[in-house]
Amino acid sequence: MVTLFLAVILCGVYPLTVWVLAQGLFPDNANGSLVIRNGKILGSSLIAQGFASPEYFHPRPSTAGQGYDATRSGGSNLGPLSRKLVETVRQRVDEYRSENHLPAGAMVPIDAVTASASGLDSHINLTNALIQAPRVARARGLIEDIVLRQIEVHSEGRDLGILGEPRVNVLMLNLALDRISTRTSSKGNN
Repeated sequence: MVTLFLAVILCGVYPLTVWVLAQGLFPDNANGSLVIRNGKILGSSLIAQGFASPEYFHPRPSTAGQGYDATRSGGSNLGPLSRKLVETVRQRVDEYRSENHLPAGAMVPIDAVTASASGLDSHINLTNALIQAPRVARARGLIEDIVLRQIEVHSEGRDLGILGEPRVNVLMLNLALDRISTRTSSKGNN
């Protein structure tokens, strides 16, 4: 009887109660924080996507599956003394400097060349975003101040005012720039 009672409570009543509360109090979070435009799911504000084109801000590198695969979330498990990790980071530093037109000795933000533990970090730090801004503005044909303003608008502070670093959500920033680019190009065609 106890087993049956616990099965009903723990496998039925409790999950149903949690689901009802989550849907009622936090429906966006409970449903994956999906970003939907014109009835189409563009992604989740909580999971990184691979943006590689120069007109987009690039997220942190991913080791999840073949990259940004939410079903294969996880880090590389390479330690700080791993030769493979050192070589991979060195290669990423060179690529980052090249794509953002930085001089050979320029400092590169750590989140631009190392993957997060999940491989799916949806945010980059503000320094990383500011370094990428000139490339993105140039590729989109926008004034750099417009791109910098969007970084400012989409910036998030430290959690609870003390945890983490100020950051920006890459997907939300790129979508905002897409809307601006679309408006700018349609004005130019009129």
